[in-house]
Amino acid sequence: MAEPEGAEFQRKAAFAFYTLLLAGGIALYWIWGLLYDTWYPFTKGNIAIYVVYAPMIAFGVIGLLLYKKKRPATQ
Repeated sequence: MAEPEGAEFQRKAAFAFYTLLLAGGIALYWIWGLLYDTWYPFTKGNIAIYVVYAPMIAFGVIGLLLYKKKRPATQ
């Protein structure tokens, strides 16, 4: 079955978005840790940053898995 003309571009755009989401979540964790000298996000004062970067990383990984390049069908 042939894919629509813009399907490949849409897949690449979504893949790039989820890559940026994952990279942004990891960068946010590292920058927060370096600026505030804390690497444990579950303390009372740091739980808000966990609420921000955990979904970014989770959705980034899930999106990368969903939009990775399809393997060619073997026949």
